[in-house]
Amino acid sequence: MASPLTPGGSISTELRVNDRIRVPEVRLVGPGGEQVGIVRIDDALRLAAEADLDLVEVAPTARPPVCRLMDYGKYKYEAAQKARESRRNQSNTVIKEMKLRPKIDQHDYDTKKGHVVRFLKAGDKVKITIMFRGREQHRPELGYRLLQKLGEDVSDLGVVEAHPRQDGRNMTMVLAPLKKKSEAQAEVKAEKAKTTAERAAEREAEAAADKAHREATQKTATPKKPRRRSENLDPDMEA
Repeated sequence: MASPLTPGGSISTELRVNDRIRVPEVRLVGPGGEQVGIVRIDDALRLAAEADLDLVEVAPTARPPVCRLMDYGKYKYEAAQKARESRRNQSNTVIKEMKLRPKIDQHDYDTKKGHVVRFLKAGDKVKITIMFRGREQHRPELGYRLLQKLGEDVSDLGVVEAHPRQDGRNMTMVLAPLKKKSEAQAEVKAEKAKTTAERAAEREAEAAADKAHREATQKTATPKKPRRRSENLDPDMEA
């Protein structure tokens, strides 16, 4: 069981601080974790006041209780921040399912494997189900070999969490991703951002090339000859 003052753990509401600690003496621990020894509660409170810290009872069931000098308000703030960050990064693992036939052809196998790869990259578990029909039920080794092959083909992304086992007419296996859901999501997000940036750079390069081509074309274009007045124009019209 984690200590109530373990970073990242929950802060017990039962902790007693400063004047709420009502015992004659305590085993005192300094702010840096150094052992001060057994002291009277009045002396421990005085040391806490002199150091501008709090006296916190961290092990109330010990004899005598263990107290520590610390900035309790700062600790509670940092612990709350860590708890919030942990909740933000925590994602529930989703179990996807992929069904195959024992005599699947190579094209369909590659397609199904592609889906499994996508699921594992996203940080999801995948339940693979081999469906037997008719006489196929008497050839479980076909499904076993297929599951083994699939596990080997995606071994760089996932690991076999539940080995192949017969389940009625089906045979199942569960693959677990090597990376946590939060890590996988961060990688997918980074990859999308990278792809977006690359496409934007390509569009800018194409636009710059088109502009340069238009400018070069305009410079090399033959200038138009000025239109000559017709000698047959009526003088009155010119006036």
